[in-house]
Amino acid sequence: MNYVYKFPVVKGVQADKEYYIAMVPLKMLPKLFLASEEEYIPPEYRAQRKINESRIPVISKYILDNRDSYVFSALAASIDGQYSFIPYEKSSVLGILEVEMDAKFLINDGQHRKSAILEALKEDETLGDETISIVFYADKGLARSQQIFTDLNKNAVKTSNSIAELYDSRDEMAVITRKVVHNIEFLDTYTDKEKDILGKYSSSLFTLNTFYVTNKTIIGRNSIAESECFLNSYWEAVVRNMRQWEELQNHEITKVDLREGYIATQSIVIQALGRIGNCYFTGDASKMDEDLKKLRDINWSRSAKQWVMRAVGKNGRIITNKKAAMLIANVLKQQIGIPLSADEEAAERNLRKEIEG
Repeated sequence: MNYVYKFPVVKGVQADKEYYIAMVPLKMLPKLFLASEEEYIPPEYRAQRKINESRIPVISKYILDNRDSYVFSALAASIDGQYSFIPYEKSSVLGILEVEMDAKFLINDGQHRKSAILEALKEDETLGDETISIVFYADKGLARSQQIFTDLNKNAVKTSNSIAELYDSRDEMAVITRKVVHNIEFLDTYTDKEKDILGKYSSSLFTLNTFYVTNKTIIGRNSIAESECFLNSYWEAVVRNMRQWEELQNHEITKVDLREGYIATQSIVIQALGRIGNCYFTGDASKMDEDLKKLRDINWSRSAKQWVMRAVGKNGRIITNKKAAMLIANVLKQQIGIPLSADEEAAERNLRKEIEG
């Protein structure tokens, strides 16, 4: 007598091949997906990538910290062994999938989710009766399992950082950044809330992710909860004092001209402004509004000599690394009257040597 697992399932067909969708209690996962040696064999002989252990506690913490709202997409697995589909009476797609207990289940997609769930179950057994959907495929050997893994992952579209921050209600900085951008008309009008990279003729000038990253620079390790009022005030002052932004609002310049002739809307410049904001957030902000008026005297022209090898490389392209953000911020600090730190002074000396050499 053969013992079997029985899963109530829905049968589907893709590429003339049957597959089955089941709702499986989380406490069943340790029994279905046993620890194996697969992680330790060469990648060409595995059906999936080696698991990244560092991701497991992060995902597990997400589950435990959000017991009332966590969500997971389906796992995908191949069945290596004997099984049969027994349809319910009067239905060709609803039924019971019977899988012999000596069959093996191989994860094709969701190995990190599965491992994180197992970790979370150790800390909170009440998770056991909750369910996750599993899509079962027939195992056709290693080559087929590898192809399923490749197809599922290669054709998945990665969510942009901007749209993730647009929808994330748990990340305090994401929530505050959305509010700040929405509250300031210029930023709200010209910030793309879905894309991380803008095309040459985009109707937007900034991305939500740029402001999210920059706001984190402004706040540093200080309390995010108390930052919204400051961020509103800071970005309002910046918007008032960026001459090319004002010219765009007054229809004196086009977006294309602004992008091509000036660096004032470049992401790296916004990040440099974040370094300035941090000085006021962590120091004395009483003169911030008056100080930031000096931004109006900055020459943001892409061809201005002061930006060579700070914001614009020898090849004419915008430099986008952290060093560039510091060097651009140094120009702004000197204009505003904010003293440079020892690291910033050293960066200035190194830049002069680089230019002279």
